[in-house]
Parts: sequence; C-alpha cells; structure tokens
Amino acid sequence: MTVLDTRALNRATLARQLLLDRADVPVLDAVAHLGGLQAQEPQEPFVGLWSRLRAFDPSVLSELLTGRRVVRTHLMRRTVHLVTADDALAWRARHDTMLRQRVLGTYRRELDGIDLGELSAAGRAVMADGEPRSMTELARALADRWPTPGTRPLGEMLIAALVPVAQLPPRGLWRAKGGVRNVLLASWLGREIDPPSPDASDPVGQALVRRYLAAFGPAASADLRAWCGLTGLPAAVAAVRDELVTFRDERGRQLLDLPDAPRPDPDTPAPVRFLPAFDNAILGYHDRGRIIDDAHRGLSVTGARVVLVDGRVAATWTVAAGTVVVTPLRTFRQDDHTAVAEQGRELASFLSDHDNDRVRIADAPR
Repeated sequence: MTVLDTRALNRATLARQLLLDRADVPVLDAVAHLGGLQAQEPQEPFVGLWSRLRAFDPSVLSELLTGRRVVRTHLMRRTVHLVTADDALAWRARHDTMLRQRVLGTYRRELDGIDLGELSAAGRAVMADGEPRSMTELARALADRWPTPGTRPLGEMLIAALVPVAQLPPRGLWRAKGGVRNVLLASWLGREIDPPSPDASDPVGQALVRRYLAAFGPAASADLRAWCGLTGLPAAVAAVRDELVTFRDERGRQLLDLPDAPRPDPDTPAPVRFLPAFDNAILGYHDRGRIIDDAHRGLSVTGARVVLVDGRVAATWTVAAGTVVVTPLRTFRQDDHTAVAEQGRELASFLSDHDNDRVRIADAPR
C-alpha cells in the first residue's frame, strides 16, 4: 500500500481546500465543495473565501445569505457552520443524535430527568409563530414549565440540538453587526428538512463520506469523525468502500480517498495563505500534523488566525488600527518574508475596502 508522507498529504489538503491555487468558481459552489465553513465568528468566512477564490466579492456571500441559498446553523461538531441550503436540509436530521449528545456532554446534570421529546415539541411550538428569537428568549418562554435547568442549559439544548433553526441576517453579513436571532430552519428555507433514512446503509452518511474526501482527503476514518462529529459512520464507510482507494500515512494509519481526486506532487510550490479563525483546513482532521506542528496545535482551537508558509502554519495574524499584523512562529527566509508581506497587503486592502494596504511583520521568536 502506497505511503503518503506529511508533505504529500499537505499538498493534497491544499488542493482540495482551494488553497494551492485560488479557484475560479461561484461562491455558492465553493461553500458546497468545502462542506461549509465554520462560522461562529461571523466575519471569518469572508476571509476564508477570499483566500480560496479569485476576485472574491464579499457582497455575493451576503446576498446568498439574504437570498436564503446559504444559511448559518449548528451542524458539524455542534458548531455554527455556513452551509448551502441544500446541505442544511439534507444533513440536519443525520446530525440530530450527535447534537443532543454533545449538549448533554456539557449539561447532563442540569438536564437530567427532562424528556427531550417533550422539550423539543414545546420549543418547536413556540418557534412556529415565525417570530425571530434569541436562545435566551426561547428558553425563558419555556422556563415556567422547566424551571430547574436554568436558561443557558435549556437554551443550548433547544437551539443547538432539538429545534433546527437558522440564524437570521444581518448576523453573518459583510461588515454587519447583529445578535443571534433564530427562526425555524424549514420555515426560513421554505422546505422541510429531509427525514431520517430508514436505510441501514446510511445514504446520508455515504454522501458525507464522499463529500468529506473530496474536500479533505486522503484521510482516515478518525479524521472524518473529527470533521463532522458523527460516530455512527462505519456502515456508510463500508457501503462506499469499493469506490475508494487506500493509502497509509507515515504512522501506519489507513487513509481513504476518491480515486480521481487531486494528489499533487509533494514538491508543488505552495503560496502564502492567510486563514481565518477556526478554519476547517486545520480543524477538519483528527491528525492535524499535515498542516500544523504539534507544538502549535493549540492555536487551532483557541481561534487564532494563522498564516500558511509553504503550506504549513508559520505565523498568526490579527488586525490593529487597520494594519494587518503578522507574528511569526519561526524565522522566515527572505523570500517567505516578502511573500507574507505581499499577501498581507492584499488582505489589508480587502478588509479595508481598498482604503489601505498596511502590513507589519513582527520579529520572529528567538
């Protein structure tokens, strides 16, 4: 079985994630290809798409949100994702059990003894009037009936798990600020959520396997679970196994992949890329060693924005007084320093609507 080293996996990930070459595809197609973008920080998906698409216009993504073709909702890993309307409706029921389990993992004591079926029905009944509500407002509407858990545990279970909702604009629009206001997902999109499949082969799970590999492969089953949070995927993987090719990584793990998906030459040059907080190019794996060193793995879960140099996390970045500030994690070569500065200027211009292109690269650690 062919062994793919870390650099080969890195280049494959960059190609699948549209980070090796910026893609010339519509924004909606990019969101679909990526399987959504993690989006609990509302403005971060704009940077993620800017780094991946040629001539990205942020107003297009805003129009897709207001036009109800993409939606912000709790999905993979119980985090807010920006996904296409079609994927939200097709995937939501398959994630129900995982969403409940993850909320219970945090609030099991507070929610002990509550019939979640009754709570779900009551929450949906309140939301059926179409009035946008915050998590707190929905929990307070049911607090007389369930006073013990407290507003936060009750609200988390309702909004993040039991009641499929969409977060309404202006939340998530370019340069817009707004609190989270929720409405029923099916009502917002004008279509019912696809019901759970009675098929034991798990057709929705099969689709998730294929879509994941298209955007993240080659990858192990553990990586797939890390991306979506679902544990019950063995039947789906088994059902599509004959469609796939297999490799091993340097640790001996079996990696699955689509036969015709890109696996570039490991020596393919990788351009500098600026990634937003919680980008799935990093979070979408259990073993993140293909893109970030173990010493810096914590950055991927603390919301640090990172810079890829030669395909790997080599710096963090932020914005201060309109200036993109890059903090290296190691010493840059001169050509890397130049490329980071150039890409930083382009990012500063994008973020400021071409008002400035200021970038500052801090000193490397000694």
